[in-house]
Amino acid sequence: MQTKPFRIGTRGSPLALAQTHETRDRLAAAHGLPPEMFEVVILSTKGDRITDRPLAEIGGKGLFTEELEQQLLSGDLDFAVHSSKDMPTKLPEGLSLSAFLPREDVRDAFVGRTAPKLVDLPQGATVGSSSLRRQALIRRLRPDINVITYRGQVETRLRKLAEGHADGTLLAFAGLKRLGMADVPTELLDPDEFPPAPAQGAICIESRISDSRINTLLAAIDDPRTHEAVDCERGFLATLDGSCRTPIAGHAVSDGAHIRFSGMILTPDGTTCHRIAIEGKAADATELGRKAGEQIRAKAGPGFFLSWT
Repeated sequence: MQTKPFRIGTRGSPLALAQTHETRDRLAAAHGLPPEMFEVVILSTKGDRITDRPLAEIGGKGLFTEELEQQLLSGDLDFAVHSSKDMPTKLPEGLSLSAFLPREDVRDAFVGRTAPKLVDLPQGATVGSSSLRRQALIRRLRPDINVITYRGQVETRLRKLAEGHADGTLLAFAGLKRLGMADVPTELLDPDEFPPAPAQGAICIESRISDSRINTLLAAIDDPRTHEAVDCERGFLATLDGSCRTPIAGHAVSDGAHIRFSGMILTPDGTTCHRIAIEGKAADATELGRKAGEQIRAKAGPGFFLSWT
């Protein structure tokens, strides 16, 4: 019988806290426990502290997870809540992504200051984004646009936009919805034309593989369809690169028996892209993603990847 609260690790941004509170509330409801049985432990990560440089320059995705994972491994945390798209494809030994909440909307949202739609921005307009995928897709659609690196929490990016630092910016619609800001976007981008990042819109929970008690607790809120889809997308990422140095898009949909995946890789300047579509058994989700990665790598040829280094 648990007598002391479970310790949940999280970053301290408003979005990270919203995601953690949703996880806590789902766990409390699933197990008939009061919310007080789940203690939220806020940690500052290197990725939160360094916001003046692109992630690729300071170490990539692991910058948002390292401090949390250290405390997971030491036993100071019982589990940690993350945005799935922030997770490196290779986790520290002994840790795994044990549960996923039902996925939110995967689309990217455009917030325009001088025009409501990305395609309607004036010639030579400036758009801010820290994502190499978004930067490449913007350049693919509008080569004339000046793309600048634009990091920080959602609120910081929107403030910079209001102050005139850019004519527009892009954010994950899922995050805006979780923050109660679904009315902020001026355009929701078509995922076929502007495909999302792998695992976008999915909240994951990381735990110790050996802790069967915690993993049983978490299993009660795991959404199988989201789990399968993200496993497929992460398989695609792992086969290609999956760091913050590469423009990669991917989206899978599972119905429990069958899974469909579509992916895209781009050169950073957006001038060249390759697409892949594949489907198969949901039970083979990770392997299907890896197969898609191998096929698109062969399709692009070795010269394509020189621009990624």
